[in-house]
Amino acid sequence: MDLKLKNKVAVITGGSVGIGLAVAEALAAEGVHLVLAARGADRVRAEAQRIAQQQGVRTIGVAADVAKAAEVEQIIAATLAEFGGADILINNAGTGSNETIMEAPDDKWQYYWDLHVMAAVRMARGLVPSMRQRGGGVILHNASICAAQPLWYEPIYNTTKAALMMFSKTLSTEVVKDNIRVNTVNPGLILTPDWKNTARKLTAETGGDWEGYLASVAREHAPIKRFGTPEELANFFVFLCSECASYCVGSTYYVDGGMLKTM
Repeated sequence: MDLKLKNKVAVITGGSVGIGLAVAEALAAEGVHLVLAARGADRVRAEAQRIAQQQGVRTIGVAADVAKAAEVEQIIAATLAEFGGADILINNAGTGSNETIMEAPDDKWQYYWDLHVMAAVRMARGLVPSMRQRGGGVILHNASICAAQPLWYEPIYNTTKAALMMFSKTLSTEVVKDNIRVNTVNPGLILTPDWKNTARKLTAETGGDWEGYLASVAREHAPIKRFGTPEELANFFVFLCSECASYCVGSTYYVDGGMLKTM
């Protein structure tokens, strides 16, 4: 199936590892040029170069922390300089938290607000004008099932991802007139490096069976009884970027192996 994405330009935050990298690889396979943004300069530039060589697309890697307004501006400036704008924006950068509401300080709340919400706001403000000039575009927000079904040990993550979901819905109504489609994806258990690292730490003193630990998590939470792969999730992102999803506007899609317990 021709998804009609060839020669589009996509900006992906958190694009050097895990879900963001899988989405980048899947889009590049469709002929999409890429701007990858991530904090680690060496890694993001190396991954951008690798994808360019393997897929024959143009790529740039931008070292930036999207929780900082000035560094978001660097991503936008690099995109405009290299490609004149973007057709696709995927706000993917983020990470889990671990705290209680009673003990978490204000600065931790502020950091996650900037990382999960304000980064998306600032990226949209910076790139929507170029999407308008190009005749339209797609903005996708990688939130989490925790936006609707929270985990007790990460209240800040739950709250900021829920706010991101609402921002996405609100933005969708503002820019649909410009032929810009905005949607949210709420993944469930996706086997990212973060999950593997966490499992290794949790099992370090009990024999190190991190794979067994992850299997138990999947059995407990996902009716499908396994983690999804970043590649499985990336396929859905690519679909939403394409004209095949032309009537998908302002929605939230769960890719969770049945984990969500409500309708």
